[in-house]
Amino acid sequence: MQEALRERPREPIFNLPRIVLIFMGIVWAVHLARVGLLDRGQDLRVIVETAFIPLRYAVPLSDQSPAWLWSPVTYSFLHGSFAHLIVNSVWMAAFGAVVARRIGTARFCAFWIATSVAAVTLHLALHWGEEIPVIGASGVVSGLMGAAARFAFPENGRFRRDKAHFLPRLSIAESLTNRTVLIYLGIWFGINALAALGFGGDPSGTMDIAWEAHIGGFLCGFLLFAVFDRRDWH
Repeated sequence: MQEALRERPREPIFNLPRIVLIFMGIVWAVHLARVGLLDRGQDLRVIVETAFIPLRYAVPLSDQSPAWLWSPVTYSFLHGSFAHLIVNSVWMAAFGAVVARRIGTARFCAFWIATSVAAVTLHLALHWGEEIPVIGASGVVSGLMGAAARFAFPENGRFRRDKAHFLPRLSIAESLTNRTVLIYLGIWFGINALAALGFGGDPSGTMDIAWEAHIGGFLCGFLLFAVFDRRDWH
């Protein structure tokens, strides 16, 4: 057994599923284009037409552009800064890889759309009619974290990034009795509670953390993961 372990090749750190690399490439390309190619007026137009803005849904749809239709998804490809983008990219690589290996390319795309919409649906419910735009893939990343809680954390706490997608899917009840998952959930919700209290935001005050969208995405990934999971382990 020890010899077999020694002979097993190491997995490259950045051996990410292609679909994860594609989505990461898109969000980076969008941000680089906004920063490097667009002037301030053009960038503002992009934000108006693609960011999620709660005010859209308090105005008759006939009085506005059809951006209300696509913005619940397109906002997830925009980011407020390179720091915002880098943080989301790191977490997307960590949790997106595990989920993508588990559910496959088509389901991953559907998962991205579903968690994007779920994230801003909760945000909209709590910020109806506000004009502050929501941007970033944080809701999707939170959804990936929620999905991982349903299968990626064994009871003994030893997380294996290259093997986690083979673990059996836990029911919601089983997840909530798994000590490792409970610790993970406690830390995740604790961090977002701090965000809700104003900790960890942009010091300039120009951009707040949309913690409601994080929770909406997380709950979608956690509660509805079985809808997207292609592996029936039971």
